[in-house]
Amino acid sequence: MNDSIRTLTGVGEQLAQLLAKLSIYKASDLLFHLPRGYEDRSRIVPIPELRPGQSALIEAVVQSTEHPSTNSRHSGRTSLLVHLSDGSGRITLRFFQMYPGMKDKFQTGRTLRAFGEVRMGGRGLEMSHPDIQMVSAGAALPPSRLTAIYPTTEGLSQAKLRMLVDQVLKKFPTDLQELLPSTVLPQPYSLRQALREVHQPASDADVSALLSYRHPAQIRLIFEELVAHQASLLSRRYYLQLKKAPVVPMSQTLAPQLLARLPFKPTQAQQRVGQEIGRDLQQAHAMLRLVQGDVGSGKTLVAALAACHVLEAGWQVALMAPTEILAEQHFINFKNWFEPLGVQVAWLAGKQKGKARAAAELSVSTGEAGLVIGTHALFQDSVQFAHLAMVIIDEQHRFGVDQRLALREKGMAGMSPHQLVMTATPIPRTLTMSVYGDLDTSIIDKLPPGRTSITTVAVPFERREEVIARVSANCAQGKQAYWVCTLVEESETLDAKAAEDTYAELSSRLPHLRIGLVHGRMKSEEKQAVMQQFKANELHLLIATTVIEVGVDVPNASLMIIENAERLGLSQLHQLRGRVGRGATASFCVLMYKAPLSDTGVERLSTLRNSTDGFVIAEKDLELRGPGEILGTRQTGLLGFRLVQLQRDDYLLPRAQQVAAQMLKAQPEACDALMNRWLPTAPRYARV
Repeated sequence: MNDSIRTLTGVGEQLAQLLAKLSIYKASDLLFHLPRGYEDRSRIVPIPELRPGQSALIEAVVQSTEHPSTNSRHSGRTSLLVHLSDGSGRITLRFFQMYPGMKDKFQTGRTLRAFGEVRMGGRGLEMSHPDIQMVSAGAALPPSRLTAIYPTTEGLSQAKLRMLVDQVLKKFPTDLQELLPSTVLPQPYSLRQALREVHQPASDADVSALLSYRHPAQIRLIFEELVAHQASLLSRRYYLQLKKAPVVPMSQTLAPQLLARLPFKPTQAQQRVGQEIGRDLQQAHAMLRLVQGDVGSGKTLVAALAACHVLEAGWQVALMAPTEILAEQHFINFKNWFEPLGVQVAWLAGKQKGKARAAAELSVSTGEAGLVIGTHALFQDSVQFAHLAMVIIDEQHRFGVDQRLALREKGMAGMSPHQLVMTATPIPRTLTMSVYGDLDTSIIDKLPPGRTSITTVAVPFERREEVIARVSANCAQGKQAYWVCTLVEESETLDAKAAEDTYAELSSRLPHLRIGLVHGRMKSEEKQAVMQQFKANELHLLIATTVIEVGVDVPNASLMIIENAERLGLSQLHQLRGRVGRGATASFCVLMYKAPLSDTGVERLSTLRNSTDGFVIAEKDLELRGPGEILGTRQTGLLGFRLVQLQRDDYLLPRAQQVAAQMLKAQPEACDALMNRWLPTAPRYARV
């Protein structure tokens, strides 16, 4: 099973390169290259019942063939069209490359079976490059058996993959290593039985169970994959806590001084989370804590109070944010809070150059700066901390795990800094366990008093004139508004152009208003200047792209317009909406959309109208769009699941986490083998 894939019949250099794109290098890799679905090729579908997008088996008679002349879309190759009829309807098979003798195969009057995806062509229904089988009229149907469909890459057909898997299954060893104790398996299937059933379901297999991934063989493999992922997360936690961390006593002076300067008191939720952090910091191993809270729940104050403990003990704190605009917002807040208390706050960003950069790095390396705030620039080799004891990472879902691990190396010699991870994107429990299983979790579940509820309405683009009038009336009352521009393409240039066009239009239409513009292509200092003007109430209206999604706090802003709202996910819309409702004034969010909306679009906007609870919205987002929308591609790629689908399989997670923890303690070698089986490319964390 550990032989090279080249030992299989039919695998040459070219095919081996294609398989390598799927991380298939050994014969055993094919066993764990699991089907992403199945096709039922046991029922012949009459042509009139076919629908575009459907994959189906037909049986029909060749009526005629034609081969149109060169087709520019396919490099001048001659294509072949085969016209069929089953007596009740007609369909055309289209082959874009005709090889010698191919036309002779489709003689008029011959009966064939074709399986493929139906689409609407220029002259009716078509199938492109279907699987073909010549049969005699009335031939018996194949036994009722599902055909596995695999993840593949361009140039590698499903038939070729199935042929290779079949070879491996025929050589299947009887001693395939069982790594999970039989007592913990959710289904009484051996690994060997489960793999064979999933790749080549028996003719009497429960079809509906297989198609819904509720077959015992699938559940057994899903559970093993979940255990492997949980073991990887828990071993990462073990690795992060190998080095000792500074023992930090509770602040007796700095935290009370900071609180005394604030015009409000922390909520009970903030105090509870602050106490959890304080207890962690008093341990001799690194704190690894995720703080979740809805928009406006006051995570920044919790982070500042955590920093007080470390700063008072004489050590340094680093705060890293994913964007310069958010990092600058933190810098301004923390500078206002801490410099009157005698703590120097340094700022490090990628665009910093020359003397300013050198001075900032010097203050960090000497320890003169106690609190260091920045972006990815904090990772650079030139940034050396004198005595870093805590790292705060804001908007963790924008970073990869490798970056979180990299900051560990910035700590004092032989010591690991404490880690506090914050996210303003509420994460469903399923994803928290799957992605942040190495972190303890705290939730700030109450908003500070004085926050007003936000009324959300969805209006079609045709009512844009009413929306503009609403903005004018809102600003005439001394209140402020945001207008957010979005595009389909994730392009900073195109988004900026949309914002500039809207800025020009509204400046002309509303000459009595002072209007500002912020987008991603502006220089950092230009963005900051406009944001400061808006915060100081020198601007009525701010036209922006989604750069204002996080970190902007303007209590007087009470109206949010989001143009093309149907193009954004629920979590991002909720973040944008959270820019208003931060003061005592009743606030509104207008979701402007272009009709017609898809069913998902209707459900998404309806969810936002009916709920302001970020955790409810995150669960719905997970249901509608999967983990990528909530976590971002950076984090989702780390999941790398082959068979697991979190929304479907979350009921197995708690038990998988429990089994992984038990195995790491009692069977570390089996755990390593399990991770190598399911996560061959994931980083390994040494145990000493």
